[in-house]
Amino acid sequence: MGDTTVTKPEGRESALPQPVTAESGPGSPRRPRTPRRPRFWFEILLIAVSYWTYSLIRNAVPEQKSEALRNADWIWKAEHHLGIAVEESVNHAVNTVTWLIIGMNYYYATLHFVVTLGVLVWLFRWHPGRYAATRLVLFATTAVALVGYYLYPLAPPRLMNGGDFIDTVMVHQTWGSMASGDLKHMSNQYAAMPSMHIGWSLWCGLTIFALASVPWARVLGLLYPALTLVVIVATANHFWLDAVGGLLCLAFGFTVARLWYGTQPYALPRLVPARP
Repeated sequence: MGDTTVTKPEGRESALPQPVTAESGPGSPRRPRTPRRPRFWFEILLIAVSYWTYSLIRNAVPEQKSEALRNADWIWKAEHHLGIAVEESVNHAVNTVTWLIIGMNYYYATLHFVVTLGVLVWLFRWHPGRYAATRLVLFATTAVALVGYYLYPLAPPRLMNGGDFIDTVMVHQTWGSMASGDLKHMSNQYAAMPSMHIGWSLWCGLTIFALASVPWARVLGLLYPALTLVVIVATANHFWLDAVGGLLCLAFGFTVARLWYGTQPYALPRLVPARP
């Protein structure tokens, strides 16, 4: 994956990062950052504080119920015009298979966090040279999503006025959703656009596909966001167009990382020299 190694006389290898741009000189543009080995405890603290801040800001955004419901009606009409308004049919069909919809409820409530953290740990351990840049993609994606929640409040399908969607968590009384039951008062109910379930799962899937060394893992990387898309629709938590919003946020995240590091995160060297 673009690593350069130098073998020492005693047979040990150390990785040297390839320069991403030419040396800066008088009048030349600022040199992008060079990857450095991440520090474990700093990363733990950074991720914890970042997620706490994200949750705090997301839930502090005014719910704007009436506007969110109007936007949901507009999205639903737009999807009918485009011929893609099949969310209700998917929701009802999957809900008839009890074990399947219960599994999807738990999938929605847990894997969003578990898989994302797992990929971060994998990057930290096996791709330290690419870790910081790839993490920046995730952080920038999430940050711009907060802007979307503020500017475009949107009710999920299950909360639409006059809709016939089934709130599968309420019906089947499954645990873990921040959007139903007693936990709904802890989460902004009208922050469905963009879908960070899609933004984060695509980040995971692309990272695994680009960097995994075994074919079956790369296939799973592609299947994960595809299955997540089915889950967010079947559980009536998102429209198809919410997923498009998540994709656009991820594109923004990759753009930020490319500008900061001078190349895409996956093109950086896998290993970096240890800190002195």
